[in-house]
Amino acid sequence: MRKSLMVLGSILLLAVTVGCSAPLSTREKGAGIGALGGAAAGGIIGAAVGHPGAGAAIGGALGLGTGALIGDQLQGQEQRQQEQQRQLEQNQAELERQRRELERMKRDREY
Repeated sequence: MRKSLMVLGSILLLAVTVGCSAPLSTREKGAGIGALGGAAAGGIIGAAVGHPGAGAAIGGALGLGTGALIGDQLQGQEQRQQEQQRQLEQNQAELERQRRELERMKRDREY
């Protein structure tokens, strides 16, 4: 009975996660992966000591927190990389504008 409840709970969690209309952020993905991994590990450890439900619940909660923290760090890193890329593209555009301006000034000086 507990095993079927665990499977049903996992399927429900998966359905809720997949059913979201907006794409998941890196933090949300990390939290989901951590929760599922923690619940699985907790269920296995809990089964060894005779309490698979409690083990899955505790493991899921710990995995959720850990996964969310890791996902948050990764999301922050992605945002910093995107900002650096945007700045790099702006700098390249400015360099190109200045090159064109120098070429125009050289041509004007020759005439």
